[in-house]
Amino acid sequence: MKRLTQARIETLVCSALMRHGASELQARALAAGVAAAERDGLKSHGLMYLPTYCEHLACGKVLGLAEPRLTRPAAAVLAVDAGNGFAHAAISTGLPPLVEAARSQGVAALAIRNSYNCGALGYHTERIAQAGLVGLGFTNAPASIAPWGGRKAVVGTNPWSLAVPDGRGGARFVIDQSASVVAKSEVIKRARAGEPIPSGWALDESGETTTDASVALKGTMAPAGGYKGVGSALLVEIFAACLTGANPGVVASPFSGTAGGPPGTGQFFLAVAPDATSAGAFAATLETVAGAFVGDTRLPGTRRFAARERSSREGIEVASETLATLEKLAGLAA
Repeated sequence: MKRLTQARIETLVCSALMRHGASELQARALAAGVAAAERDGLKSHGLMYLPTYCEHLACGKVLGLAEPRLTRPAAAVLAVDAGNGFAHAAISTGLPPLVEAARSQGVAALAIRNSYNCGALGYHTERIAQAGLVGLGFTNAPASIAPWGGRKAVVGTNPWSLAVPDGRGGARFVIDQSASVVAKSEVIKRARAGEPIPSGWALDESGETTTDASVALKGTMAPAGGYKGVGSALLVEIFAACLTGANPGVVASPFSGTAGGPPGTGQFFLAVAPDATSAGAFAATLETVAGAFVGDTRLPGTRRFAARERSSREGIEVASETLATLEKLAGLAA
């Protein structure tokens, strides 16, 4: 096990991505997200995905030289065509004008189309909260959840995220959850390690629960809360696909493997100026709500923030084999 700084991870990831065909614009935005995921202990959204990102640059599932194109269809609506590049570059292009629009209009929306896996969605909504706004985000994914009682996947794990400002340039809490019991990346991580998954995470091709991660990847993900998870996935699909003009999950090519072209999925963000809607009561009311979480209870994102503080103090733990892969992809290994 090695310990690296966040800056070192970001530099190595950026080098690896550029070495495999990404522009500096595309590489820097994604590298920042990957390093932040490692910092926050979100290993399933961090360096684990780097070999796939490089593979997808090589096979054309992601266009490394894509230039995000920003338009403003209405005063409080921003849209970015990612051009089938990485989602991170498109989101980074749209967030500054989104924040500006929300501050002037009270609420604003950002629609991203022709995009790709955006990693940890909370990373992006937290940036909205850091600007003093309430951030709500949606991102759809290739189909991996079947309708309740069905066997064929029709919607993705489709995460949504809420980040609430703390009034001091940070986030009071961050919710980041998928429509499935766990993110599919958690199953992928177990499959690569040859480890079983808990019962209830996923279903095999016949619709029965399985503890074999590899079998699970051939079946479907279990929706969180049964039929309610399917409803959550549909909610995200409307915002991230229908309202952005992106590919719905049933059409999008997989985020894994090399089959198919770019997935063309989407993201949708809402930014709300809290005092514009609450008559100035937001901060006090939030403290009443957040203050109810006492004792052994914790607000969403607490574990993420604790890992962040620990990483800042002690460095980020990176497994030796993961570091070897990272250095090889970055062209530093013999």
